[in-house]
Amino acid sequence: MENISSHQHFILNGFSELGALRPILFVPFFLMLLLSLLANSLLLYVIVSQRSLHSPMYILIAGMACVDLSLPLFFCPKMLLSFLFDWRGISLIGCLVQMHFIHFVGAFQSTLLVWMALDRYFAICSPLYYHERMALPGFLKFVVPVLFRNFFLNTLMVSLVGKLPFCVGNVMNHCFCEHMALVGLACGSTTTNNLVGLLTAFLIPVADFVFITASYAVIFCSVLTSGKGGVKALHTCVTHIVVITVSLTIALVAFLSYRIRNGLPAAVRVFFSTMYLLFPSCFNPIIYGIRTSEIRQHIVRMLTCCPFIQTVDCC
Repeated sequence: MENISSHQHFILNGFSELGALRPILFVPFFLMLLLSLLANSLLLYVIVSQRSLHSPMYILIAGMACVDLSLPLFFCPKMLLSFLFDWRGISLIGCLVQMHFIHFVGAFQSTLLVWMALDRYFAICSPLYYHERMALPGFLKFVVPVLFRNFFLNTLMVSLVGKLPFCVGNVMNHCFCEHMALVGLACGSTTTNNLVGLLTAFLIPVADFVFITASYAVIFCSVLTSGKGGVKALHTCVTHIVVITVSLTIALVAFLSYRIRNGLPAAVRVFFSTMYLLFPSCFNPIIYGIRTSEIRQHIVRMLTCCPFIQTVDCC
């Protein structure tokens, strides 16, 4: 049997087509990271500091802000250093650890949208039992199984990749360790990895999307039969629907670009995969801050009452 040498060190070579212009990418991606950190930190501060916002709906929004705050930190610093100083190397262990955190936290983003749909379903369709069902003991039965699903599937997917021999090469045309990009460097059969990757995609984001769609379909039917009061309550769902639509659209494009031979330039695939992780982290806190009136009022009051240059006490 031929002795196969497996690579233990990889090169993240995303956007290499730009050549000498590649360092310029530091500026837009750094600004997006800065926007994500500032916007999500502000959203978290407002929700935590205002007792009137300590209801289940706002706690879930704060959870989304935590995810959006942490997800870019798993890949953006290394990506920015790569743009600025051409530091493209990463070890196999570092690659697998980065992949696990990115996929697990990314799956948690989808899971939070499911919990938000449940929150709106209970608030609109069974308001008399809302506080009972959204209390921690009752809500845990929705939390624990989904978290176990996310952890098990992502751990299985990453552990299977770690067992592969990598002899095709060690250069990934990517800015972070993406599952299919790393599997593509393996020699031998990767059928199991492809199947587990597809299974993970269908059992987490696709299954979550089906559940969310069904929840909002029931909510819409309930609103249509409940009159004007129901229409007013429906306003709270629109923000979640906008976030879901934007996130899933980018995710779908990124997913299909790596699995369908469509002749897309490599830089375009890398761009969509990076935006899939980074853009929602910038977009979500802004849309929640703008469309959620209670949060918007507190942010406006805080910014107008305590401007940076003002030295007197706040109102």
